[in-house]
Amino acid sequence: MNNTKMTYFRDEDVLHVVISEEKESNSVELSPNITAELNNKGELIGIEILKASSFIRDSILETAQAKMLNLAEPYNKSEK
Repeated sequence: MNNTKMTYFRDEDVLHVVISEEKESNSVELSPNITAELNNKGELIGIEILKASSFIRDSILETAQAKMLNLAEPYNKSEK
C-alpha cells in the first residue's frame, strides 16, 4: 500500500484511489456512488467515488456532528 495514488477528475467529480497497479478483474458496488475494484484474487486494488465532492463533504459533516454530539453528551448527563 506504499504506492497508493489518488486522482480527482474535476469535470466528472470522480475520485479514484489506486491501491495497486494490478489489473482489475472485477468490481463491487458498495453503495450507489462507490465501487471497489478487485484483482483476480478478489483483493481490493482501487476505489472509485462518483459525486466525490458531495460524498467527502457529507462524510466530514457527519463525522464532525457525531464528535460534537459526543462532546456535548457529558453536559447533558450532568444536567440530569
